[in-house]
Amino acid sequence: MDIVDTLQINTFGNSPKADVPPSEESVFVLTPGQLRDIIIGAVQEAIQPLQGRVESLESTVASQGEELAVMGRKLASLESLQEQDTTRICLDIAYDRRRLAALEHPTKEPGKMETTRAEKIEKYLASRPDHKATFETLKGMLQVDNVRLNEAIKILIATSERSYVIQKEKTGDKRKRSLIMLPK
Repeated sequence: MDIVDTLQINTFGNSPKADVPPSEESVFVLTPGQLRDIIIGAVQEAIQPLQGRVESLESTVASQGEELAVMGRKLASLESLQEQDTTRICLDIAYDRRRLAALEHPTKEPGKMETTRAEKIEKYLASRPDHKATFETLKGMLQVDNVRLNEAIKILIATSERSYVIQKEKTGDKRKRSLIMLPK
């Protein structure tokens, strides 16, 4: 009924009418600075949990960055170790191959007997005027077979300061060979 009375009293004609129900709350009057302080406080209160979460996420990202750097160093170390192991294995394989080759194809040092035979051949050829002897003559002089004679000749050629030539017979039996000592 109060509203109806107020409407009837208002005789200004066409002025807008507000349909505001009476309120039981009090009206506050605030200065702009006070309103700003209230808004700032409300915003800070609203974003405080978000700021805590952002700080937590930033610390997580920082710790993950540190962990990533540590893992990168470990990976580099492991790669280095892997390269070292690979190099070591390759060297071991090369060393083993050399040892196997030495076992499969041993390099036999000439023995005393072969060296003595080579020296006898050298002295015999030096004493001959033509410095030439057939393999048959050398076998008879040394009293050895073809294999031992060839060993002695190889040692002679390898160890002597003089040069030697093996020559096949031009006439007659082509299988006959001669050893010739060349002049110095």
